[in-house]
Parts: sequence; C-alpha cells; structure tokens
Amino acid sequence: MSDSPASNPTRPPARVAVVAAGVVSPLGFGLQETADALRVARDCISEVTRFEVGHCHCQTAGQIPDGQLQSRVGGRRDKRLHRSAQMMIAALREALGSAPDFKPELTVVGTTSGGMTFGEEYYRSLYAQGTLRNAPTLIANYTPQKPVIDAQEALGISAPCQVIANACASGANALGHAFHCVRSGKYQRVLTGGYDALSELVFVGFDSLQAATPEKCRPFDSGRTGLVLGEGAAILALENYAAAEACGAKILAEVIGYGLSTDNHHLTQPDPSGSGARLAMQRALENAQIAATEIDYINAHGTATPFNDAAEGKAIGELFGGVPVSSTKGMMGHSLGAAGAIEAVISLLALREQFLPPNINFQQLDPALDLEIVANQARPAKVRTVLSNSFGFGGTNASVILRSVAA
Repeated sequence: MSDSPASNPTRPPARVAVVAAGVVSPLGFGLQETADALRVARDCISEVTRFEVGHCHCQTAGQIPDGQLQSRVGGRRDKRLHRSAQMMIAALREALGSAPDFKPELTVVGTTSGGMTFGEEYYRSLYAQGTLRNAPTLIANYTPQKPVIDAQEALGISAPCQVIANACASGANALGHAFHCVRSGKYQRVLTGGYDALSELVFVGFDSLQAATPEKCRPFDSGRTGLVLGEGAAILALENYAAAEACGAKILAEVIGYGLSTDNHHLTQPDPSGSGARLAMQRALENAQIAATEIDYINAHGTATPFNDAAEGKAIGELFGGVPVSSTKGMMGHSLGAAGAIEAVISLLALREQFLPPNINFQQLDPALDLEIVANQARPAKVRTVLSNSFGFGGTNASVILRSVAA
C-alpha cells in the first residue's frame, strides 16, 4: 500500500514550493520584463491588428507582437506552430532555463479557447469552398492540449498532460489542482499554468455580450464600462518543498492555499452578494490555515465589468478590510484561461520584488465599495503573503495563496 498522505492520514500535507516560473504577456517576455512593466504602470493595450474589428464596439486588446514571439521560439518547426504553442514554448523555456534539472511527472494547464482559430478556419473553409481538404490539420490542432504537447516536445519533456477548461478560473484551477497533487504526496514535481491566444470568435463574442469596452479598462472605478481582452501564457514549476530544499533548488515562493466555489447564479453574471467569491477566498484561507489579517496584498480578478467588480469588491471588503488591492488587467487585458496563471506569476513578482502592482486608469472608487486600491502607480511594500483571485462565467471561482520564503 502506498505510504502517501492520502493513505496515511496521520502524515501532514507536504509543503509545495515554486522553484521556477516563466511568463509571456502583453507586459513582456519573462519575469524581469514583466516586473519592469508593472513598476512603471505600462499600459499595453492597443488597437487590434490580427483581425478586422471595424464592426465591433470594442477595438482594442492586450496583444503580443508576432515578430517578437517568433523570435523567442527558435527552430523552423516551432515558428510554424500556432501562436498558443509559441507562447507556451516561450513561457516553458524560461521556467526550465532557471531549473534545468526539473523533470515533471505531470503537467496541468488551464485554457478556454484552445485552438479556436482552427475551428474558425474549418467552418470558413467549409462555407467558402465546400471542401475540407485541410480538415485533418485543422482538427488535429483544434484540441486544447495540442499547444501544451507542442511545447513539451520542443523542450524535450514527456509528461502526462491534464487540461482544465473552467472559464476564466481555468489557470487558477490548474494551479490549485497541481498544488494538491504535490501536497498529497502523490507527485514530487508538477508543471502547471495556463494559456490563451486572441481569437476572433471569442473577441466578437465578448463584444456582442457588451462585456467589452471601447474605452479604457478601469477596474473598480466608479466609471468602469467593461473589460478588454488579452492573451498570454505562464508556467510555474511546483515541487515538494522538502525535496526542493534537499537538492538545493532555488525556491521562489510557497503555494500555501487554494479555494474554489461555484455560485450558480447566472450564465454570465456573478451573484451580486459576492457570496461565491467570498466562499472561494474563505476556503483558500482555511486551506492555508491562516487568518485574513495575514494577507498583505490581493491581486483581484477585477475585469472592470460593472457586475464582476461589484461582487468581488463587496466580498473583499467584507473579508479583508483595508488590505491593498489591484487588478492588473487594465495594463494587459483579460487573458481568460491564462489569467489565473499569469496573475499568479505577478503575485510571485510582488513577493520577490517587494512591491504592489498598480491598478491603472483609476479615477474614483465605486462608492458602493470599501477597498484600498493601489491606484495608478506601483508601491514599495513589505509583502509576505498574497492572494490571487480568478472568477469566471457561470460563477466559477478560484483563489490561490502564495507566501514568500524570505526570512
């Protein structure tokens, strides 16, 4: 019989270390570029150029330049891959570059769109030509695991892959699931993260829902009018803490808690009471066995839609009082399934660099909310414990807590 915490309940759960991370987003390539952009509150939202948006209410998004992305992926084969795969390769290459001995037993990744652009091409080909000559290629690349497999092959990794698609909480759910895999003792090393690339179908869908704004994205502002979309990928390498220490690995942070909930209120709107968001955060605190007063900073989901910010802001205010809060989506857009993973890396950077990332485009707090917003400029701060939220359509909510390992 296995001698793991699952089969031996007297053994305490294993601690979980983050030993490496990689990220690519509109903020830049890698941890340092991302930290630099956060420090200067760089607005990385620009006019969409990848597809026609003249008919859309919103015409901007957070975008990763194609030329810069292709320059990061290397070989000729990799440059022919879908942008999702290229983003995953860039993030994974950075992570493994700082932890070359990390050999994952499992990969857990969150996404929402997958190869949606291949689906678009499939149906356009059928409609325009009446033929599906390229159908095998389009279908093979449509599946959400394909970019993950492409990235693993490019970096010489052969690990089982699990994909979590749970709306905008996907990346955070993937991180939380990976955390529990290591914490249970069943795995020693797990790669986790999330990815999503801009897709015309998804972009137009959000526009038709009137969730996207033609103006600036203003999380928690009284004048907020909606979100802007983004894209990107992030990878975190999780390892049993004791094993990481024993082999001399550089430990960037510790994942100490994860909570999730579903409020089942509406297909696209959260419960206005904030009950679902509050429950996810409470469960993360309970899972970490810490009090709300131990949280030093909250990286909010903060999409800048009227309903989302109202519900999340209410829950944060009730639970945490005057803890500093910011949403970084005003700088880079909402990257959907990748958001939870990218924002976990941003939370890690807040711990490493000892600063609070800014909530840009902020003018006046929604009078219905009682929050301490990190408005418009980054702040130096003593940060030991960070909570990161990801709340998606359908009331799917996830919160992750990271802690610094510095003395």
